Amino acid sequence: MALMKSERPVGIVGYGAYVPRYRLITQEVSEIWTGGNTVSPVREKAVPGLDEDVATMSIEAARNAVRRAEQVCASFTPQRLGAVWVGSESHPYAVKPTGTIVAEALGATPYTQAADWQFACKAGTEAMQAAIGFVGSGMTSFALVIGADSAQGRPGDALEYTAGAGAAAFILGPAEEALVEIEGSVSYVTDTPDFWRRPHERFPEHAGRFTGEPAYFHHIASAAQTLMREMGLTPQDFAFAVFHQPNVKFPLKVGADLGFTRAQIQPGLLVNEIGNAYAGSALLGLTAVLDISQPGQRILLASFGSGAGSDAFCLRVRRSAPQSGALTTRAYIQRRVPVNYAQYSRLKGNYVMH
Repeated sequence: MALMKSERPVGIVGYGAYVPRYRLITQEVSEIWTGGNTVSPVREKAVPGLDEDVATMSIEAARNAVRRAEQVCASFTPQRLGAVWVGSESHPYAVKPTGTIVAEALGATPYTQAADWQFACKAGTEAMQAAIGFVGSGMTSFALVIGADSAQGRPGDALEYTAGAGAAAFILGPAEEALVEIEGSVSYVTDTPDFWRRPHERFPEHAGRFTGEPAYFHHIASAAQTLMREMGLTPQDFAFAVFHQPNVKFPLKVGADLGFTRAQIQPGLLVNEIGNAYAGSALLGLTAVLDISQPGQRILLASFGSGAGSDAFCLRVRRSAPQSGALTTRAYIQRRVPVNYAQYSRLKGNYVMH
């Protein structure tokens, strides 16, 4: 049986998002590198500021999650976080965990488990699967999971058009005290090398269109179909569906192939406005959906990580999310400052003067 459920029901007691305010209109990438002859797959993308990285973005998203958790769950405090896990492809240190920085900033140290996770774009949901086990087994009452990334992409490469920045944080705890109950999950992985970065390489490599058919579509469809089949559910049982968003076309196509409508997918489809936030892509979409979801609604979440794999989750909303004290994901998206390609290159550090 592929379906995974914890002995003790687990849910999301708090969540938060963070999106940098700088935006690059991606047609500028085309103007610089192909004279405007390349059509960008997204309209614009979020770019971190000079003082922003995965650690700072993770802290901002985590603080929003803490604010919501404190309103929802009377027994929660940051000191009760038994784990602080950050999934990312762009940790600021090659050797030094981001998790300890976040835990210290939240006041969760010293008695907590802190670690960094990596599985390409599904590093955040990989950590979420482990956190369900941590909380569901009773090892800890609460665990914090973050998916975050800073824009990565070789100048002129296809990734430069879509690779954005952002973070999404989730505090998992007992389902009876949660906003959302995690009813079940399925993980599906194979050794499909569609995307990689070797040691000492600054930018990742990818296998072009190979990343679609044998990688993205196969893994998400397999995980989501298995989850629905083993739980006895159909697409009509879900109010929303959130998929990993490398571009606009992929999540719409896989959703349609699975039987979901555009109306179910659109509320969590953020890629056209902030780019693909890598490890936070599907998770950021989930935060936008949780901002508007109502009690009783079900949400399908399906991530994708190159290499390759997908984690699919069935979520059932128990209560509406409190909005005081934490910005909504849409509010972060609307808080935008356009930058041109030269400013973007400086922010990104693409060119270093000696």
